Amino acid sequence: MSRIDGRNPGQMRPVVISGGVNPYAEGSAICAFGQTKVLCTASVEQGAPRFLEGAGQGWITAEYAMLPRATHTRTGRDHAQAGRAKEISRLVGRALRAAADLAALDGYTIRIDCDVLVADGGTRTAAVSGGWVALALALRGLGLQPPRQVMALSAGRVDGRLLVDLCYAEDSSAELDLNMVLAADGQLIEIQGTGERGVFSPEELMELIAISRQAAGDIVAAQLAAVNGPAR
Repeated sequence: MSRIDGRNPGQMRPVVISGGVNPYAEGSAICAFGQTKVLCTASVEQGAPRFLEGAGQGWITAEYAMLPRATHTRTGRDHAQAGRAKEISRLVGRALRAAADLAALDGYTIRIDCDVLVADGGTRTAAVSGGWVALALALRGLGLQPPRQVMALSAGRVDGRLLVDLCYAEDSSAELDLNMVLAADGQLIEIQGTGERGVFSPEELMELIAISRQAAGDIVAAQLAAVNGPAR
């Protein structure tokens, strides 16, 4: 049985990442997973945070927010600093710090801003995936090596079936909800998982990891195209 949008269980929505979309930011990208669209910018600042003074490394931090009409009904701008937004901001920051050589960034702070333009599920995973492109372009501008390639995608169990890249309709009814941050070689950086309507088994977790690693290839290709141009 096909999914709401006709996809197979292990199939991503169309992944489209456009780099260099903001002429003022040192790095930028719009990451689209189906209807979900997130604008990511990387701003390079001189100096490291006070808690890193003398540590011989730079820093990468992130802020995540939804624009008022990213969803079906308008939400106020004060929601940008609500608990969920802060939690996602920390996730994006952790993921991108895992990608970079912070010692090579000594003397710099890079701020990644992720603003959700349209929300149809998977906004935090699109923020990580697009944030990596913005970071890679900013590091290129500093003459530094590209970061380890990092991306994220959602997965879960919906009506007893294990699926990747849940759209909103699937996510809102999921019995199991996961978000995974992966390196391009399939190694895991972070897993967030919740049995929304009960328990789940270790075997289900391992299967979701396996199908997510396969599906992540679409994100890998889109990220590289956004940074380097389409493959010839």
